[in-house]
Amino acid sequence: MTTPPAGPEIITFGCRLNAYESEVMREHARGQGPSDAVIVNTCAVTKEAERQARQAIRRARRERPDARIIVTGCSAQIDPARYAAMAEVDQVVGNQEKLRAHTFAPPVEGSEHPRVLVDDIMAVRETAGHLIRGFEGRARAFVQVQQGCDHRCTFCIIPYGRGPSRSVPVGEVVRQVRLLVEGGTAEVVLSGVDITDYGKDLPGRPGLGQLAGRILRLVPELRRLRISSVDPVELDRDLLRLIAEEERLMPHLHLSLQAGDDLVLKRMKRRHLRADAVALCRQVRQLRPDVVFGADLIAGFPTEDEVMFANTLSLVADCGLTHLHVFPYSPRPGTPAARMPQVPSATRKARAARLRAAGEGALSRFLESRIGCDEQVLVEKPGFGHSTQFAPVEWPHDRHGLPGEIVTLRIAAAASGRLLARAGA
Repeated sequence: MTTPPAGPEIITFGCRLNAYESEVMREHARGQGPSDAVIVNTCAVTKEAERQARQAIRRARRERPDARIIVTGCSAQIDPARYAAMAEVDQVVGNQEKLRAHTFAPPVEGSEHPRVLVDDIMAVRETAGHLIRGFEGRARAFVQVQQGCDHRCTFCIIPYGRGPSRSVPVGEVVRQVRLLVEGGTAEVVLSGVDITDYGKDLPGRPGLGQLAGRILRLVPELRRLRISSVDPVELDRDLLRLIAEEERLMPHLHLSLQAGDDLVLKRMKRRHLRADAVALCRQVRQLRPDVVFGADLIAGFPTEDEVMFANTLSLVADCGLTHLHVFPYSPRPGTPAARMPQVPSATRKARAARLRAAGEGALSRFLESRIGCDEQVLVEKPGFGHSTQFAPVEWPHDRHGLPGEIVTLRIAAAASGRLLARAGA
């Protein structure tokens, strides 16, 4: 019996949704080719993400001169000609096309793969659920519940890479989660581009809270459910109720805040003000005292001065943020913010460093507060996992559980951004 090829090498940049879609591509390509390919799944959030993708493409060609190099993802969707012009690239595939199984099938005899296979993603109106059996080597899996975005934040190019907002029907999401749990997955993360917009295009308009509740009710074997990045003004009542009542919904929310100054938020065309973010964190903390918050923050947005930046910096303390994703503003051609008066690059980088330092201090204080506590830890690999509040935990690798198990560990110390469990716990 011949073993089918393991599938192509996939290099993934960017968000959790890209990570999920890389696994979908792996499933589609496994067994039917191209096993000799390298697929680069790009991100367009920043110039640096695009630079890293191009660097990876060139490196792949040097290391695997005979491989077929396929480029996809948001950057490829937005600017396919740029990647098609690279001598190292054999094919450019759009974000919608990369999720179709036949894209990776061998060409019909006598024909060739089209060099550019990128359609108009703004015309797409539906998103199918893609059933995969789990992420290779992971006890945690991401499940796509929503795709695209209908909002137009002035700094963001991603809607042009992902298309309009569209939701995966509740039943398909539940089937995906059930399949993953049957395959051994202990923790599922609901992911999308704008998941708090979930359900607005579906019959009955079920919200994200209804979806999460259905998953927890219909898949009782699921040990943990997480929600990825959410818009602070769109947490619905059902989701807030689950946060308060459902222990299997993890006490960790990542908020798409972006800034802490009202004028900057208005110029970003965000839908919340500073007071809204602070009030939400206070409300959720009252419902679930053990909750921790992460946040996306942009440093050096156009027109931002020191007073405006100080308002963002103080948001770390005022909201009690623990896990920060900080980005120096990166102008994206075609966005309104790229045409606004720019903050010097050196200032952007310096402010980002100050934000990261504030985040590292907040994380360190949180980790130190867990010393002496018992943590429920999902084992992801020997000696490493994450707590319910998404704190990384290390312990002697020859003790306590196999990947996919949830174990109780007594925390003895905190160092280098991680919790350390004592050997005898």
